[in-house]
Amino acid sequence: MKGKRIFAVLMSALIIVSAFAGCSGDSSQTTSVTSESSKTTTSSSSSESSKTVKAESVNANFTARDMDVGYEETDAVKISCSGSKFNISGSGATAKDGVLTINKEGTYVLSGSIDEGRIVVNVTDSEKVQLVLNGFTIKCTTHSPIFIKSADKVFITIKDGTKNTITDGTSYTDLADDESNVDAAIFSRADMTINGSGSLTVNGNMKNGIVSKDDLVITGGTITVNAKNNGICGKDCVKIADGNITIKSEGDGIKSNNSEDTSKGYIYICGGKINITSTTDAIQAETTLTIEKGEINLKTGGGSENSSKTSGGKDNPQWGKWGQEDSSTTEEDTASAKGLKAGGDIKISNATITTDTSDDSIHSNSNVTIESGTFNLKSGDDGIHADTSTVINNGNIVIEKSYEGIEGSNVTINGGTIELTASDDGINSAGGSDSSSMGGRMGQNSFTENSDIYIKITGGKVTVDASGDGLDSNSNLIIEGGEIYVNGPTNDGNGALDYDGTATISGGTFVAVGSSGMVQGFSDNSTQCSILYNLSSSHSTDEKITLADSSGNEILSYTATKQFSSVVVSSAKITKSGAYKLTVGSESYDIEMSSTVYSNGSNGFGGGGMRGNKPNGFGRGNNGNPPDGNPPQMPNGENSGMTPPDKPSRETSTTNT
Repeated sequence: MKGKRIFAVLMSALIIVSAFAGCSGDSSQTTSVTSESSKTTTSSSSSESSKTVKAESVNANFTARDMDVGYEETDAVKISCSGSKFNISGSGATAKDGVLTINKEGTYVLSGSIDEGRIVVNVTDSEKVQLVLNGFTIKCTTHSPIFIKSADKVFITIKDGTKNTITDGTSYTDLADDESNVDAAIFSRADMTINGSGSLTVNGNMKNGIVSKDDLVITGGTITVNAKNNGICGKDCVKIADGNITIKSEGDGIKSNNSEDTSKGYIYICGGKINITSTTDAIQAETTLTIEKGEINLKTGGGSENSSKTSGGKDNPQWGKWGQEDSSTTEEDTASAKGLKAGGDIKISNATITTDTSDDSIHSNSNVTIESGTFNLKSGDDGIHADTSTVINNGNIVIEKSYEGIEGSNVTINGGTIELTASDDGINSAGGSDSSSMGGRMGQNSFTENSDIYIKITGGKVTVDASGDGLDSNSNLIIEGGEIYVNGPTNDGNGALDYDGTATISGGTFVAVGSSGMVQGFSDNSTQCSILYNLSSSHSTDEKITLADSSGNEILSYTATKQFSSVVVSSAKITKSGAYKLTVGSESYDIEMSSTVYSNGSNGFGGGGMRGNKPNGFGRGNNGNPPDGNPPQMPNGENSGMTPPDKPSRETSTTNT
């Protein structure tokens, strides 16, 4: 016994160290391991050294016992099961009529199989219970198979090398009067932790898979949840440090839904592998969603093929009909099929996230901040959306498919590599309702009403392929650095650049190609020189664009991925008095700079008076200043330009280079 005990202590120490190494990541947050006093001896109870996690309003603490999978063999109550019988070796539990009731703090080791029966944990709210699943299967068709009625906290430990299964029926017919809210195969009214390294399968045939009405913590195990509604739900919070979690649900995948206390209702993930296929949202937090590490794969609502627009550009009448809404759904929170969703902030670092979502892949009703990570997103609506601010500081982000790529009242990109494809706008900043989606299109998102509306890029490499506007700001566009490449629209109702205020550039390399009907360049108050050139004819996909100085030295080059008839370029190597040669395919154009902004006058193709015919950068007349009162109008014979373009099918959508 002593040998086993020493081994358990060593293993627990290794688990705790490795888990918290992952949770701390390289962010400014630190992770706290706290101890829990208990009459039950745990293998790491003597190790109370800790670090402190500070995640703003998020309590990201994990206790030593959350991580601890050890227990005293001599003190544990052994329960072997067969048919509908529980054979108990020890005190603290009783069995009657297929119901095992645990009424004393302690550790209970469960093995064998129950064909029809259930477990009830009913101890005082100051007592803790550990359930060790040691090759255990239980099914109950009339009630929750594992019901934690009362406790301070319950630990479900999945023993290494074992397979365990929990299954309920399609309706609960044996609920007491005070149990009307019991609706999951594993249901807890107390804090609950799932740990260990074995395998656990939970089949929630009535409604939900795993539910805690308080905190739900997962620190290990191979966990598979199949649920008629939600897969895993912790009302006050869900915290995941490790584990291999697979969820298939007809509702949400992982959810925290306390809307009454702003310090609760959050989800915190700092490790593990999570795979979710859900009808509605994959991961939904009522307040804050924080991801510091982990591998996360999400598919919702049938995937991005089930998009808000059909391939012909019309509203998809089936979009938005994703599934059921439970009793916790409010008028403001109707069914959606988003990948990552939060009512508060979303913060992501050091994670690998892959999505194939019918609705937005990442959506916050507040702010989205991406510090680092690898993202591969496919969305039937928006790739990344924040009602207020979207900030990208670093990371490798590929938005393979979207209606609109990146949105926010304001969007700031400080670093990273971003490649996005959008059937409407590539990067969009707006206030109030989404002005690029006039007419209330399906999937239209709202924005915070404020004066801070802008797109700002200070660094990184950004490549945009948009069938609508490439960079679309309802106010100002600010470029201070980075490499920006925009493959804009082929239709004259949109532009590679579209802004209502000013567009200034003070650093970086910029290339934008697109149609010439609504073309805009940079404003004349920019401090870095730029060139807007409307071409004499339309140029085809894969034609190379090169800008060279008078000595033939190449300043920049880019190969377009679609047809275009206008070019906007800017580089720190362009000077106000320099001479340059712009080469597009087999055609070359001589350019003599005399000011910060150059435009080639009336040589535009097919755009009428909307061409870049003034040297101040707007390319829409009015001497380069934003028009007073009303936005610029379309050329004669065109529509208002506010109708999104036809959305290409998945098979024919353009791939970024």
